Amino acid sequence: MENMRDETQYMVREKGHDKRDNPLLKRILTYDEANKIRREGVYPYYRVVESAQDTEVLINGNKVLMFGSNSYLGLTNHPRIKEAAKKAIDKYGTGCAGSRMLNGTSKIHTELEEKLAAFVQKQAAVVFSTGFQVNLGVIAALGGRNDFIILDEHDHASIIEGSRLSFSKTLKFRHNDMHSLENILKKLPPDRIKLIVVDGVFSMEGDLTNLPAIVDLARKYDANVMVDDAHSIGVFGPHGEGTSAHFGLTDDVDLIMGTFSKSLASVGGFIASDNNTIDFLKHNARSLIFSASMPPANAASVIAALEILHEEPERIENLWKNTHYAIKCLNDIGFDTGKTVTPIIPIYIRDEAKTFLLSQLLLERGVFVNPVTSPAVAREDCMIRLSLMATHSRPQIDRALNIIYELACETGIIS
Repeated sequence: MENMRDETQYMVREKGHDKRDNPLLKRILTYDEANKIRREGVYPYYRVVESAQDTEVLINGNKVLMFGSNSYLGLTNHPRIKEAAKKAIDKYGTGCAGSRMLNGTSKIHTELEEKLAAFVQKQAAVVFSTGFQVNLGVIAALGGRNDFIILDEHDHASIIEGSRLSFSKTLKFRHNDMHSLENILKKLPPDRIKLIVVDGVFSMEGDLTNLPAIVDLARKYDANVMVDDAHSIGVFGPHGEGTSAHFGLTDDVDLIMGTFSKSLASVGGFIASDNNTIDFLKHNARSLIFSASMPPANAASVIAALEILHEEPERIENLWKNTHYAIKCLNDIGFDTGKTVTPIIPIYIRDEAKTFLLSQLLLERGVFVNPVTSPAVAREDCMIRLSLMATHSRPQIDRALNIIYELACETGIIS
């Protein structure tokens, strides 16, 4: 990185124009946050995985236990899903060469949308190229200048960015605090749109939204509810349908959003709702209208994943067995795992330097975990995030937890 900066400065001087005082270039050249971590030898980002995502992966030619993946059901390397993707390429090619609105809707897209709507028990659904684009397009499209978007303060970055694109005013309530939410709602005009948007599962802390209370407040103040089920699909619900089904509130939630990059072994996202809402979004969500459509192979992968999810319910059972086992073990050892009730298990370190150090030492010992620091969480909430998969074996979990414990003791994180 330092060499790259030197070359950049050399190039601007060579052209006879010393632009180092240009505000944009100055901001770029003075950015040093990543290099601070690199200089410590604990830079944890953009690590190159040389194999398929599975419970064990190759990094730098070494076998590493993967406990940093969102592949909750362990389907990303499933032979049936890979075969479905290959067949879709043979039939439809590698891309659709256009947006969904114009020439980019293939039969496989509409087939997937029908299956998704049935899966989450809504009238209709529409798929986007990424989950991030779903939240950008949907949230920005639904409200006007005199309306309100109401967010949990711990909502995912894509939800926040979607609210920034909206002309509506954005208000935030304290995390899972229903008194805070009601204090906002009761001050808002009764005749304006009030859209409450929450994560079903909060992706850093691993806790579950208080959806029953949110639905009650929405009903009381004539608001609407949208749930981001990125980390809930394939995890919660009788058949993995997500948070709304888990609480028996599917009919009370107006919009259900989900992604394909976690349990469903692909990439992309969807929004499901009633027919009229989906039709409105098809003609107003700019991230759908002005983006190329999801490749057919990705759509085929999701269809195959949904079929496996239906046929093999034991995957969800195994996921929860692994989750309950790992949380109990970590708590017995003495780690603080916060309020998680999901396969996302935060191990709070509460020290940024030690978080980066522990992540690096774990990788060197053959365990891949994700460090989570500011701005993803407050500095005092720095953690390593352990993610469980249905396909992790008990010996793999035991090995990882033993190594985490040993290194935490060596680094003074726990005594």
